[in-house]
Amino acid sequence: MNRYEQLANLLKDVEPDFSKFYEKENQAAGTRIRKKMQEMKNLAQEIRLEVQEIKNTRTAEETKSK
Repeated sequence: MNRYEQLANLLKDVEPDFSKFYEKENQAAGTRIRKKMQEMKNLAQEIRLEVQEIKNTRTAEETKSK
């Protein structure tokens, strides 16, 4: 569950900047949003690859046990 918490924390961290950017038109907040979104994208890719690796390992183990 650690990966989920990492992703949720990134989303929670960027929340105030969304308000500052969209409601208060703070341009610096937009830069912070883009940075955090890139971090989320990278983390999502890591999670995706990790899930695929675990899935493949489990499938290989099931095949060996048959």
